[in-house]
Amino acid sequence: MTTRFTRLAGAALVAGLGMASLAACGDGGAAAGSGKDTGSGGGGGAKKIALLLPESKTTRYESFDRPLFEQAIKSSCSDCQIIYSNADQDASKQQQQAEAALTQGANVLVLDPVDGKAAAAVVNNAKSQGVPVVAYDRFIDGADYYVSFDNETVGKLQAQTLVDLLKKGGKSSGNLVMINGSPTDPNAADFKKGAHSVIDGSGYKVAAEYDTPDWSPDKAQQWMESQITAVKSGLVGVYAANDGTAGGAITALKGGGVTPLPPVTGQDAELAAIQRIIAGDQSMTIYKPIKPEAEAAAKAALALANKKKPESTKDVKGVASTILDPIAVTKDKVKDTVVKDGFYKVEEICSGTFAKACSAAGLS
Repeated sequence: MTTRFTRLAGAALVAGLGMASLAACGDGGAAAGSGKDTGSGGGGGAKKIALLLPESKTTRYESFDRPLFEQAIKSSCSDCQIIYSNADQDASKQQQQAEAALTQGANVLVLDPVDGKAAAAVVNNAKSQGVPVVAYDRFIDGADYYVSFDNETVGKLQAQTLVDLLKKGGKSSGNLVMINGSPTDPNAADFKKGAHSVIDGSGYKVAAEYDTPDWSPDKAQQWMESQITAVKSGLVGVYAANDGTAGGAITALKGGGVTPLPPVTGQDAELAAIQRIIAGDQSMTIYKPIKPEAEAAAKAALALANKKKPESTKDVKGVASTILDPIAVTKDKVKDTVVKDGFYKVEEICSGTFAKACSAAGLS
């Protein structure tokens, strides 16, 4: 994945948040032995930065967030140590991982929580030991800093794109189903709120709605299968909160003989979703440029580890924050978003059976 990351164009995405590379300090051992601080802000030598991610079912975390964050840290602090853990959607496991990171001497925790409410205990424990916490992608009460996207806007973009596509197709009324995210993810509540703010006054009826445990594509598929008989005749669209649940819904719709497929939303710009969009099975996704998010989190983590105040663009519930803008991606915008930014190469998207659809879409 390293080749992809070096191609990602992030400089124009977040003004003022680029990582400032510090003077080279040789290999890790040499820098540590010199006593020279290679973090941002000076004082205290190399730092230990803990990155605690929530799960791996969503491909972004292992494929993008982790390596981009690690790259951003190392570019400014070559001898900083990164303590990495993935909780596999287990809040108790994540709490144990946080405790282990603190035991290992972490100077700051960068935490994307499995359960936003349960993560408050992690924050309290860290603070009792003088260790600051950066809430990454998902908000945590009491965190020292928060980096994410405007999550209500994500839901609004998803729902507005769905409504626009339906009206463009001549359908001004009908039934929708909503497949929301995990009830333990605070972002999922924001996506849902944003989506309802558009859908509730749109003239379309929400015939059935589901909060998907653990963001599980399998559970989304099973639920959609259970609803098809009841909603099939009047179904005009599916709001799916992310690409995993969208994939599950589409599999269920195809298996249930729903033709043509109604418009289905998504989020995260996963490769499989981009391919479904090119093929016409999924209508849109939300692209959240992860490079500037990871870089902003790394910059904040290094500042906090060195007892400095990170730059912020906004205050969210009393927490200094960097909030980035999401982008709606339909078939006609794939080339100017994920391809232009180097998130995916054309040959990755257009491999195998997708070559013909790519050619028809002008993506070649």
